[in-house]
Amino acid sequence: MDRPDLSGSVGLSVSVRRAATETVVSLSGEIDMSTVPRLAAAVDEVLSEPTPRVVLDMAGVTFCDSQGLGTLVVLSRKATLTQSYLVLVNVGAFLIRVLDITGLRNALMIQEA
Repeated sequence: MDRPDLSGSVGLSVSVRRAATETVVSLSGEIDMSTVPRLAAAVDEVLSEPTPRVVLDMAGVTFCDSQGLGTLVVLSRKATLTQSYLVLVNVGAFLIRVLDITGLRNALMIQEA
């Protein structure tokens, strides 16, 4: 089921699509201090209903600051607590590098192409 875009500002566009075995949250734009509340709210809403797998499609993400990184880790832990798991797909090279440098790559489930 497609849901309308949940973005409220120019910085980050969030759309949610539910399927039987997973929910895909597609992101486009920047994940930073001003946009993490939108990301967190969208994933929290997804996790409020049973879903075995939450997929964050990062194909459109152009930037992610430290608060964004922390939010991704927190959301991953929340998913685990709800008997789900969060997986990042289409992660750009810049974000992979940042995750490697910060040591957070092992804290997140990343599906590589």
